[in-house]
Amino acid sequence: MRVQRSFINDNEGRGAGAGTLYLVGTPIGNLEDMTFRAIRTLKEVDMIAAEDTRQTRKLLAHFEISTRLVSYHEHNKEASGPELVRLLESGQSIALVSDAGLPAISDPGADLAAAAAEKGIAVVPIPGANAALSALIVSGLSTEKFLFAGFPPRDRKPLTGWLQQLQRQEATLICYESPHRIMKTLGAMLEQWGDRRIAMVRELTKRHEEIARGTISDCIAWLEEHPPLGEYCLVIAGVSKEEAAELQQGDIVWWNGLSLEEHVNRYEEQGEDRKEAIKRTALDRGMQKRDVYNEVMKK
Repeated sequence: MRVQRSFINDNEGRGAGAGTLYLVGTPIGNLEDMTFRAIRTLKEVDMIAAEDTRQTRKLLAHFEISTRLVSYHEHNKEASGPELVRLLESGQSIALVSDAGLPAISDPGADLAAAAAEKGIAVVPIPGANAALSALIVSGLSTEKFLFAGFPPRDRKPLTGWLQQLQRQEATLICYESPHRIMKTLGAMLEQWGDRRIAMVRELTKRHEEIARGTISDCIAWLEEHPPLGEYCLVIAGVSKEEAAELQQGDIVWWNGLSLEEHVNRYEEQGEDRKEAIKRTALDRGMQKRDVYNEVMKK
């Protein structure tokens, strides 16, 4: 076990002579989202690693920051990550930023933070704006317990599985979605979850900030009249304890009275291939997969 003392350079808490990796929050829309501490940190570090150097260069120019800028993103992280860790081990300090908000949330910064921590390098947060939490607190939904689920899968089959895994969550659910896929995702949510309460949030802290509150079907109707623009943050109500219990009970008994063949067919109708349908049927019934396969395939 390692205990990090972020501002004490000792041999136990961090590598001797090692630098620090700062995870710096940047604006999610309004440039005034930037904190004084974030500006000072970006000025003082040896270099800034950015997801999109063109975007970050505009931010740095606005705040008159001239620190060296390097690229670190999903497509070069395998090469750039080890080199940045090497520089940190040599004593350089690096600030990691994403295009907007906090780095390391649904972006490759998480890999760099993990690699640095593994080497005993101090990883220090510089808090700032965050789209998911900002959307949550204005959603009008419960903030007592919540789950950030990232981006929904793009393809129909993985999306259905993703929704089914989250179906019984009592926590308020938060996810991001692009304007090109939001109608498809909302339609799948309505099909799998029913017409839950939802807040559909976009352009946070910008001039055209918009928060649409209602049900999933309300949001679909709104987007049919107002074509999607910009990235969206969706905040969806979780289920009550009673609803979760009913779903649990339904999972136990829904296939009662079905033959093995009918059980497998039901999963295939939901988009599973035959191999996966057999696997899930066997899991439901507590059977060996090969026994289900032999029974179904002999017909």
